[in-house]
Amino acid sequence: MPKPDEINFKVEGGHPLSGTVVTSRSKNGAVALLAASLLNKGTTTLKRVPKIEEVHRLIEVLRSIGVSVEWNDRDVIIIPPETISLETIDREAAVRTRSILMFIGPLLHHFPSFDIPQSGGCDFGRRSVRPHLWALERFGVAIDTQTDKFQISHDGLAPAEVVLYESSDTATINSLFAAAGIEGTSVIKYASANYQVQEVCGYLQALGIDIKGLGTTTLTVTGNTDIRTDISYAVAEDPTDAMFFIALAATTNSSLTIRNVPIEFLEVELAVLEKMGLTFNVSDSGVSENGITKLADVSIEPSTLTAFPERIHPRPYPGLNIDNLPFFAVIATQAEGDTLIHDWVYEKRAIYYTELDRLGAETLLLDPHRIQISGPKKLRGADIIAPPALRPATILLIAMLAARGKSMLRNVYIVNRGYEDLATRLQAIGAKVEQV
Repeated sequence: MPKPDEINFKVEGGHPLSGTVVTSRSKNGAVALLAASLLNKGTTTLKRVPKIEEVHRLIEVLRSIGVSVEWNDRDVIIIPPETISLETIDREAAVRTRSILMFIGPLLHHFPSFDIPQSGGCDFGRRSVRPHLWALERFGVAIDTQTDKFQISHDGLAPAEVVLYESSDTATINSLFAAAGIEGTSVIKYASANYQVQEVCGYLQALGIDIKGLGTTTLTVTGNTDIRTDISYAVAEDPTDAMFFIALAATTNSSLTIRNVPIEFLEVELAVLEKMGLTFNVSDSGVSENGITKLADVSIEPSTLTAFPERIHPRPYPGLNIDNLPFFAVIATQAEGDTLIHDWVYEKRAIYYTELDRLGAETLLLDPHRIQISGPKKLRGADIIAPPALRPATILLIAMLAARGKSMLRNVYIVNRGYEDLATRLQAIGAKVEQV
C-alpha cells in the first residue's frame, strides 16, 4: 500500500461521461461538527460522515486527547472522557489541518489556559487568524500567536457582542462555540451564514442551545455551561462536491445528473454558468436529514460555452463561494473568449491556476490575485504534481479528464483531504481514472 502522500491519479482523458452522481456529505460540515462535539459531555453520534483525510486527522487528534471515537459504518460515535488531556495531543495530525483552529472555541470551556499547534492544510500564502483572535477577545480570551502554536488563556468567560472583522466561516464557528458554553446571551454580528455555519447552528440547537438568526449575518446565542445530551446528527451534503461534478460536466461537455445538491449554496454559481451558456435543469429533491439544507437534482446537458462578461469573484454567502471559484478557471478553458477570475481572498491561489497551461490552456496571470483565461482550448495530457491546495488540485484532475491522451496527477493526498473514493465515483460515470 502506498503512503497517503505517495498516491497518484492515472488518467486517460477525452472520453464521454454520462450518468448520475450522488453528492457526498460535507467536508467542512463534518470537521466543524467533530470540533463541536467537544462541547458536549454526552455522546455525539455523527451520521453520514465522509471518510476523507481531513476527517481522519481530526479523529486522530480527538483520540490523542482522550476522546473515544469509533466508526460504525458511515457513523462516528464520540464519547468524551471525564478529563481531556492536551499533553498527549497528536501534533503531527493537528498541523496537517487548518480545522484544528476550531478546537479553540470548545476547549475554552475545558481549560483556563492551553495551547494548540499552529494549523496547516492548504498552502495559499499567509492566512490571517486575527478575525478569530479579535472575536474571542470579546469573550475575555487572550491568544498569543507563537511560531509553532497558539497559547490561549482566560480568567473567566462572559457573554459578549462580537462584531466580526471579516465574515469568516471558521471565526464565526469559533465564536458560536465560545458563546454556546457561556451562561447568558451573546450576539455575533457580520457572521458568516455559509453552509458549515448553518450545520453547526443546527447541531447546537439540537443540544438545546437557543440560536436565533440561523442563515443570517446576526446570530443571537443563549448559552449553557453544562451541555450534556446524547445526540444523533447527520452531516449535510457538500456544495463543493456538487460543484466539482457540475464543473466536470461543463468542461467535458457531458450529460450528468448530480443528485441531492445543496442548492441554496450554489445558486450564484449556476446563475453565472447559465450566462456562460450552460444548459441545465433543477428539480427539488427535499431537505437533508438536518432539516435545514434544501436539496435539488441538477441535470446538465452538453453546451457551447462563452466567457462570462464580468469578472468572476467570490463573496461571503450568499455570494459565489470562495471554494467554488477555482472551478470556473477550468470551465473557462472551454469557453469562447476571455474570462477574468479575481481570487482576492488568498495571496497565491490564482498562481496555481497557471498549472492548467501544462495541459494546453492559455492563462495570463495579471497579478497574484487575478488571472485571465482564454478559450476554448484543446487540452492535452500531462504529468503534474498536485499543488498543495485542494481546489486547484481538483481542477487539474477535471482538466485531465477533458484532455485527450494520458495524464498523471501525482501526490494527491491534498485531493483526498476533501473527496472520498473519488476515482471510483468517476469510473461509475465513464471516466478512465485510477488511483495508483
